[in-house]
Amino acid sequence: MIDIKLIRETPEIVKENIKKKFQDEKLPLVDEVIQLDQKWRNKKKDADNLRRDRNDVSEKINLLMKSKKTNEAKELIKKAKDIANQIEQIEVDESKLEEQIKSIMMKIPNIIDKSVPIGKNDTENVEIERIGEPIVPKYEILNHVELLEKFDGADFNTAASVSGNGFYYLKGDFARLHSSLMSYARDFMIENGFTYCIPPFMIRSLAVDGVMSFAEKGAMMYKIEGEDLYLIGTSEHSMIAMFKDKTLKKNELPKTLTSYSPCFRKEVGAHGIEQKGIYRVHQFEKEEMIVVCEPENSPEWYEKMLNLTVQFFRSLNVPVRKLECCSGDLADLKIKSCDVEAWSPRQKKYFEVGSCSNLSDAQARRLGIKINGPKGNYFAHTLNNTVVATPRALIAVMENNQNKDGTINIPKVLQPYMGGKKIIGKSN
Repeated sequence: MIDIKLIRETPEIVKENIKKKFQDEKLPLVDEVIQLDQKWRNKKKDADNLRRDRNDVSEKINLLMKSKKTNEAKELIKKAKDIANQIEQIEVDESKLEEQIKSIMMKIPNIIDKSVPIGKNDTENVEIERIGEPIVPKYEILNHVELLEKFDGADFNTAASVSGNGFYYLKGDFARLHSSLMSYARDFMIENGFTYCIPPFMIRSLAVDGVMSFAEKGAMMYKIEGEDLYLIGTSEHSMIAMFKDKTLKKNELPKTLTSYSPCFRKEVGAHGIEQKGIYRVHQFEKEEMIVVCEPENSPEWYEKMLNLTVQFFRSLNVPVRKLECCSGDLADLKIKSCDVEAWSPRQKKYFEVGSCSNLSDAQARRLGIKINGPKGNYFAHTLNNTVVATPRALIAVMENNQNKDGTINIPKVLQPYMGGKKIIGKSN
């Protein structure tokens, strides 16, 4: 949510930003906010004037009572009550207008960073850098479904009958490899100075609305029937909400946290061979990093966080690239975002394994996250980034460390978590 002062003073900037995000249908919202805001300010002015009148009447009543002019005082008391009733009604109107304004403001996208490339959708995202050589072996790389079924590492059919499409049973060494990735990600982030957390996996609607746009909420979140609770789609949701309505001291910042959680999402892929598999599913596990910091420090933290994910995947022998999200591909609360994509030697292309985002003060405004500095209180900046999300990271490791016979060389950094095992996938 942007500052309403920006709409009051420079509505043309807000409208131009909407155009850059190719959301022209939202342009009327700016004028609607301006009109409602003017009504609210008029109401506020009326209420302030009435309060002054009430104070004047109260002083006169006191003087009359002291002079024992009770009849005259009674007339003024009636007037004071009438004024109080008017103020009360105006306050009700003010509150309704505030809710209307807030509801519309939450639909207006955040002002994107000047460095963001302009484009309609993800097909116009811009490659920034490739790290690691994208090798294609001379032998055939099995896709993850074939590989898992060949070595009895997963059961998709039983999962479909138990839970439906978009679920799976992971078994044996492959389940252990999955857990090793999560444990390594945790330790990797702790070694880089982040505090490890396990947050709630369900949050209330106020928290949901504070961390994401309405469109994302409808497309992603599972709601618990009969309760004001949602299953989280990522631990960022409950981690950022942890600071709701808090005023942080300047010397406490930055807050650098890394969190584990299962994640639940409505989305499920339906694209050829990936329809059956673990690429796009309803349930997965994730290690996330979030930062709450001073506004001037958020660009620096954005780069630091992005590079940590790159370092993590390179330590797994996975080539990656950074892909800058264009304006039309940015979620409404984000001012800047970059995907980290892993190389797929089987598909001979990159696929998304993480996303780093700077949301400036959008979440902080929605949730009331402030900083107390020498010149008073102001809103913090929040950032989030994926360390690792399984099972996509599992696919990347399986493909980039796969031998001709389908066995998988376990990356050195994961071997301690696998009991020293160096290779998996050998037939019993």
